[in-house]
Amino acid sequence: MIICANKMEYPLRSQCQRVQKQVMVNTEKERASLLFMQALASRGSVDAVSHQMASHPQYLESFLRSQHYILHMDGPLPLPCRHYIAIMAASRHHCSYLVSLHSADFLRVGGDPVWLQGLEAAPARLRLLDHINKVLAHQPWLTACSHIQTLLKTGGQCWSLAELVQAVVLLAHCHALCSFVFGSASGTVCDLASLPKSPGTGTPPAYCSCDAANGNANVPVDITRRRSLDSSTEMFFLRERIQKSQEEREKREERLLHVHTLQQTELEEEEEAAVCLAEPARFISDPDFCYQDFARREEDHFQVFRVQDYSWEDHGFSLVNRLYSDIGHLLDDRFRSVASLPSSHSPDLKRAIWNYIHCVLGIRPLCCPLPWAPLKPSERIHVNLLIMEARLQAELLYALRAITQYMIA
Repeated sequence: MIICANKMEYPLRSQCQRVQKQVMVNTEKERASLLFMQALASRGSVDAVSHQMASHPQYLESFLRSQHYILHMDGPLPLPCRHYIAIMAASRHHCSYLVSLHSADFLRVGGDPVWLQGLEAAPARLRLLDHINKVLAHQPWLTACSHIQTLLKTGGQCWSLAELVQAVVLLAHCHALCSFVFGSASGTVCDLASLPKSPGTGTPPAYCSCDAANGNANVPVDITRRRSLDSSTEMFFLRERIQKSQEEREKREERLLHVHTLQQTELEEEEEAAVCLAEPARFISDPDFCYQDFARREEDHFQVFRVQDYSWEDHGFSLVNRLYSDIGHLLDDRFRSVASLPSSHSPDLKRAIWNYIHCVLGIRPLCCPLPWAPLKPSERIHVNLLIMEARLQAELLYALRAITQYMIA
């Protein structure tokens, strides 16, 4: 006879499961730590946004990879222009945190501090992005083929198609990131870690083997050489020369250190002043232009955007990947990563959040289930990530559809 109990305990299995969970937790923590170390090595700090996302290392990795590619890797736009476009995008939502962050990066990569005085101080080509910036940020359903045509055919200030695609991706990325910043209150948090700066004490760095040949008297003189000097006279003159060389070297170092300190101080003061002047209101026009409920809009001449007519999988991915090499794969990896994040709720809830954001922005999915359940504090970050990525994809679909219509026309 086989007796089946309602509940049977297997100590060994339970112990193995606990060990597996612990290993998984440790692995995730190590993965997040590694990502933070890479961020420290690349830019000298870990921003508050990355820290908020650290609870989902798998997604954080794909996010950082795509963001680094957009801002720093190969592309038609110069690095200062990329950060300035990011400033313009963040300013539409008055996100002071991102404006300050990209203002500092803008100066770090050699941007002209005069541009930070406001949008009017920027080159005309960048000012041309202002209209599509505000449309994508607040009413993306207004994005039209005419906007693309204006940017691509404006005399000597015209954009190339490759430049425009990179700019649009950057605008959409920063608009969506503003949603995450405000949703997770990252905008009130300063950078969480920064590399220590070398003290300005005048102490030289660690010596290498060539210092002695360069006359650095702080390097110990080889003992064998000193023993070979059997003449007291030679020893006296040797010490005198060493002392004199040391004094001259110290004077040169003091002069160089003083000049370097003055230059560094002036540079830091200029950068700090420029960043402080970088208020979001300086980089936008038409501040009254804002979001309107798409479902209640008065205009009825806008065609409803349906995913079966133009989708990321069938249309947007291939177009953006063709015009901006590899970015399609990086963005698609972000969308897939956020969709596959573990959650205690059903997949229907994640799909409902995604579809709801698309509906708010005028995109009608095939279906829009609306299950809901209370969220735990640990799940709020997950929801914020879903909102951010859904918005990013929605803006990209509107912009890429307009670009497709321009190319066809």
